[in-house]
Amino acid sequence: MITFNKKTALIYCFSWMVFAYLIFPVFIIIPLSFSSSLFLEFPPKGFSLMWYKRFFTDYQWIDATKVSFIVAIFTTLLATLLGTMASVGLVRGRFFGRNIVYTLFLSPMIMPLVVMAIAFYFLFVRLHLVGTYMGLIIAHTTLAIPFVIVNVTAVLQGFDRTLENAAMNLGANRLQTFLRITLPLISPGIFSGALFAFITSFDEIIIAIFISGTSAVTLQKKIWDSVRLEINPMVSSIASLLILLSIVILISSEIIRRRTEKYRSAK
Repeated sequence: MITFNKKTALIYCFSWMVFAYLIFPVFIIIPLSFSSSLFLEFPPKGFSLMWYKRFFTDYQWIDATKVSFIVAIFTTLLATLLGTMASVGLVRGRFFGRNIVYTLFLSPMIMPLVVMAIAFYFLFVRLHLVGTYMGLIIAHTTLAIPFVIVNVTAVLQGFDRTLENAAMNLGANRLQTFLRITLPLISPGIFSGALFAFITSFDEIIIAIFISGTSAVTLQKKIWDSVRLEINPMVSSIASLLILLSIVILISSEIIRRRTEKYRSAK
C-alpha cells in the first residue's frame, strides 16, 4: 500500500503535470481535424468531416497509407524472425565477443537517425534500392531488430530451462522442444517486440525522407511534404486517425497479453 507523504505527493504531482503536458496537444489536434476552415486555426470556426472525406478519397494519401502498412508488416515479420533468432543465439550461446555482438545489434537504437539515413542513401543508390519497397523494408528492419532483441532477451533470461530439459528427457528433439515448449512461453516477448517493430516502421520519417524517392512515399513522408507545402486541417485529421490506431494497437496488445498470461497460468 502506498503511503502518501510530502515526497510521494510531489512525485505524483510532477508525474501528472508531465502527463498533462504530453497529452494536451491531443485536445488541440482532434478538434482541428473537424474544422470546416481551409486553414489551420484554433478554435475552429465550424465543424465538418470534409478533411476526413478528402483523406479517404484522395488516391495519393491512400497510396501513401498502403505503402506504410505494407512496409511495416513486412518489416515486422522480418525483424521478429531475425530478432528472435539473434536473441536465442545471444542468450544461449557461449562464444567470444558475445557482449560486443549484442552491443552491435543494439547500436541502431542509439545511433542518430540522420547518420543512418545518409549511410543507407549512399548504399542504396549503388544497389538501386532508392524509391523501392525493398529498400524501405531493409532500412526499417535494421531499426526494428534491436527492439525485438531487447524484449525477447528479457523473457529468455528469466526462462526456466528445466522445462526444456524435461521435454528432451521425454524424447523430444531440440526443434520440437523449441516449438512446443520454448516458443509458446516466450511468445509475450516476441509479440511485444513485433509490436514495437511495427510502430517503429510505421512512424519512421527521417530515413523515409532520404530513400523513399517518388515511387515509395510513406504516410509519414507524405505528411512531411504536406506540412511544408500547404497548411490545412488535413494533417490534423490524419494525426487523429493515427492516435486512434495507436489506441487500438495498445488495447489489442493488452488483451492478448492478459489472455497469454491466463493461458500460461492454466497450463
